[in-house]
Amino acid sequence: MDLRIFTEPQQGASYDTLLTVAKATEDLGFDAFFRSDHYLKMGDADGLPGPTDAWITLAGLARETRRIRLGTLMTAATFRLPGVLAIQVAQVDQMSGGRVELGLGAGWFEEEHTAYGIPFPKEKFGRLEEQLEIVTGLWETPQGATFDFHGTHYDLTGSPALPKPAQEKIPVLVGGLGATRTPRLAARFADEFNVPFASVEDSERQFGRVRAAAEAIGRKADDLVYSNALVVCVGRDDAEVARRAAAIGREVDELKANGLAGTPAEVVDKIGRYAEIGASRVYLQVLDLDDLDHLELISSQVQSQLS
Repeated sequence: MDLRIFTEPQQGASYDTLLTVAKATEDLGFDAFFRSDHYLKMGDADGLPGPTDAWITLAGLARETRRIRLGTLMTAATFRLPGVLAIQVAQVDQMSGGRVELGLGAGWFEEEHTAYGIPFPKEKFGRLEEQLEIVTGLWETPQGATFDFHGTHYDLTGSPALPKPAQEKIPVLVGGLGATRTPRLAARFADEFNVPFASVEDSERQFGRVRAAAEAIGRKADDLVYSNALVVCVGRDDAEVARRAAAIGREVDELKANGLAGTPAEVVDKIGRYAEIGASRVYLQVLDLDDLDHLELISSQVQSQLS
């Protein structure tokens, strides 16, 4: 079971804070550092000092880390044109020495678009599908050849399809709980399918849909990695769990029901339930980015039991 650290910087984090967490992620033996792609806080957080851009952040971290994978859950297709996104991600992959992964989603948070003057189209899923086809198509085009695409939302003619990533293939993540179109997109484009913040039962059902969609187009279901994203709140005892839950404005019982919360033994047991239904990777949503002792505890007493 791979454990990855997943952050939500729109809730309030500077680049320096993210760098500190990323370095701790690397030093403590976690597999990867991922971040959300949002420009506006959610809920009661103050969001200070203000938003950071996902791919600018990852470009910086690419030069200041050496081992960990770096990526997004999920880049919003509404934020970037697909040709520009392909260039950005390929460049960051080069800067990292081939450690980048792209999670790409449709985009959903209308208020952040309004706040920063970003168009929020009514038809988002069709745009996501075309973006996936364009981004992967640009990377796959042989050097010296050109790429053309003529869709409903985007039109590319004679693209040199440059630059190329450092990796032969950048892993692409697709995720969500949609019952029909999401599994179809994952089967066609994804190297990994991620279920965000869902129960074991709902995750098993969605993994099954993706596996069926893959087999329907002649792809082996086991070609994909299946993963979950879950909030994490671990403590050595009940008092420490309660303290960490209070620090992120959540209730212990709710966190235990909907995430990974409790003592290391409780969390290892619950991760095991996700492993039983096919998950081989978990993104630990860490909401208190100043609590590095939390990461150390997870590394020493949770991750050590799952290696």
